[in-house]
Amino acid sequence: MRENETTGEITGKSYGMSREELMALPAAVDLDTGNRALGLGRSKGYALAKQGQYPCKVLRLGKAYRVVTADLLELLGLAA
Repeated sequence: MRENETTGEITGKSYGMSREELMALPAAVDLDTGNRALGLGRSKGYALAKQGQYPCKVLRLGKAYRVVTADLLELLGLAA
């Protein structure tokens, strides 16, 4: 959510993730969560994964994509 600077009200939808949210992620997350962390739209994220050009390691498990959290955090500069 975003805070309105003049009224202080919480409005709209949040597209990113806080540091706390990122650090609490499990070992692998679904592609939608990875997209949200990177600020990618759903269509763009899935297109990149399908083409093998996603910016961090993606696993294909059946029909599902999973993003490796350690690679995601490293890409974002949050690796321990």
